[in-house]
Amino acid sequence: MKNFPLPRIEIDEACRERLLPYCRLQSGQIWEDDKKGHRVGCLDTASEQDITKLMARNKATLAIHDPPYNVAAFAIRDIQAFMLWSKQWIHHTAQHLMPDSSLYVWLGADQNDGFQPLADFMVMMRSEPFKSRSFITMRNQRGYGTPKNWMSVRQELLYYTLGNPVFNVNAEYTDIPKILRGYYKDVAGKRTENIERSGSENIRAGNVWVDIQQVFYRMEENVNGCYAQKPLKAIERIIQASSSVGDNVIDWFAHSGTTLLACELLGRRCFTCDTDPIFCEITIRRLERYRNCAEKGWQNSNPFEKELGIQTVVTNNSEPEQNMQGDLWD
Repeated sequence: MKNFPLPRIEIDEACRERLLPYCRLQSGQIWEDDKKGHRVGCLDTASEQDITKLMARNKATLAIHDPPYNVAAFAIRDIQAFMLWSKQWIHHTAQHLMPDSSLYVWLGADQNDGFQPLADFMVMMRSEPFKSRSFITMRNQRGYGTPKNWMSVRQELLYYTLGNPVFNVNAEYTDIPKILRGYYKDVAGKRTENIERSGSENIRAGNVWVDIQQVFYRMEENVNGCYAQKPLKAIERIIQASSSVGDNVIDWFAHSGTTLLACELLGRRCFTCDTDPIFCEITIRRLERYRNCAEKGWQNSNPFEKELGIQTVVTNNSEPEQNMQGDLWD
């Protein structure tokens, strides 16, 4: 099957001009799901008025944010400006969380530029009402680096809390293997390795996640055009650990709509927004696609396949391909 990707939506102007007419939300508008009450807004996370409008007097028990990292893959701001902006959406997060709640923030560290913005963000958070709880590392299967540096194969996730929120320890083992051996305990007079003391080959999730597949185009959940998409399994793990069925979850950076989809799957209500109408549309379409055909993404196509004239045909080897009528980015 031939993959039919979109270019990176946030930086390809020709792509954006082609897709914008198909977006149902414009700046300041909100889409509300008539089945389960999810809300998606084309709003500015730094605007108190916009976020208040999105939340409509609701409070959440969990926030999961994946802001732009301010590294080379994105438009880079002055670090002081980036931190001022971050302080604004962190403030709005605190305003719309319950007294007992959790906050997770994905944030990168540019190892070639003083590990910004991660280090600056962590220092900034010391003056906020949140309590630091854990620094989680998710390992990528693929990385980047130079011949004169260690290859970067990680994504950082910061975990904070307000008050005394729920934390559901998963009694079941994950896909994380027991990869470290060692003599840690004497049992009945015999020194045993950690691997010997349990019948399972896996462990409960800690703050190093090596069992989650990095999203790439051959996966069902892939959303073409969305750079650095977070795996659904990672978001589901966060939601299951730090919220309960029926809770509200907030996400100020909707992007590919992963948090919304995870909330749909796990019985939570999601309030999410993005300043970009295209990402808002993708988020809504991803939910609609799952409800219509139980697909979690667009493995070999993209969210705008109908509007862009993509047709499925059968080739000589009987494998379907994606054909497009005309040149997409003329």
